[in-house]
Amino acid sequence: MALNDAVSLASSAPPEGHPRLPDPLPRFRYVVAIDWSGAVGTRHRGIALALAEMTGGPPRLVPPPSPRGWARAEVLDWLLTAAPAGTLAGFDMGISLAFADCAAYFPGWSETPPDARSLWSLVETLCVHEADLGAATFADHAEASRHFRRHGKRCGDLFAPGAGRMRVTEAAQAATGARPTSNFNLVGASQVGKASLAGMRLLHRLPPQVPVWPIDPIAAPHPRLAIVEIWTTIAAMAAGRRPGASKIRDGAGLGRALATLGSPPADTQAMLSDHAADALVTAAWLRRAATDPALWSPPALTAALARTEGWTFGVT
Repeated sequence: MALNDAVSLASSAPPEGHPRLPDPLPRFRYVVAIDWSGAVGTRHRGIALALAEMTGGPPRLVPPPSPRGWARAEVLDWLLTAAPAGTLAGFDMGISLAFADCAAYFPGWSETPPDARSLWSLVETLCVHEADLGAATFADHAEASRHFRRHGKRCGDLFAPGAGRMRVTEAAQAATGARPTSNFNLVGASQVGKASLAGMRLLHRLPPQVPVWPIDPIAAPHPRLAIVEIWTTIAAMAAGRRPGASKIRDGAGLGRALATLGSPPADTQAMLSDHAADALVTAAWLRRAATDPALWSPPALTAALARTEGWTFGVT
């Protein structure tokens, strides 16, 4: 899909079947922002979790079980066993791939899945041998690889020219001045495709009572745990950062960003990584954004998009 075409789709009036949020608005007690990683390995310094109470106070980092960082499976375990009741968890990843432009994730492949949950299942099936919810081999599959841009100058013959295929939500992100990347692109510092594929394995393993918005409805008013896709750049922009300079690596910059979001300063005595800063700023943003009804009902989000492509929370 050309970006201009996707922007047109994103800004068009929603057809019948537009999903509505249950009334009243879901109420959460906590939010947790998760800076996620699709890197190879079993422990990842690129993963950071920050928890914030909806009633206020500074966001705080959730310490990993090991000094070497979080394992992806440990994040899943924390969500299911240690996250406080009433938590909205935001993952910095894509919960699906582009579908609307071609009416398929993988046009021409007989096993292309019909919806996001089936896509998660396919990724799990093809990557089940990989440790710690890894998904590095999915894009190496004979059919799937035709649609991805991979390292080593390997570009599938069906990878869309230019930036690659975009979801409708990514087109809406671009309309704000942000610079989204295609989840079919697995190359470059800004790519999120690897994290998205690994995240699909985690989503596949969630119990059915945990809703993943907007694929699942959220039962108002008091869900125990719910999942949304986020993009830390959106939070950074809301905190006054420029799209191309959204990373924060010092306590002063973090303090300014949190203050802009109306949050008290976080404890920055420890060495601050950009991943930790992303999580802290995004947690402060998410607790404010979660109370905005407009963000739960983007005009372009149809029932069909919710089922296939999903949406990035915070994009309208």
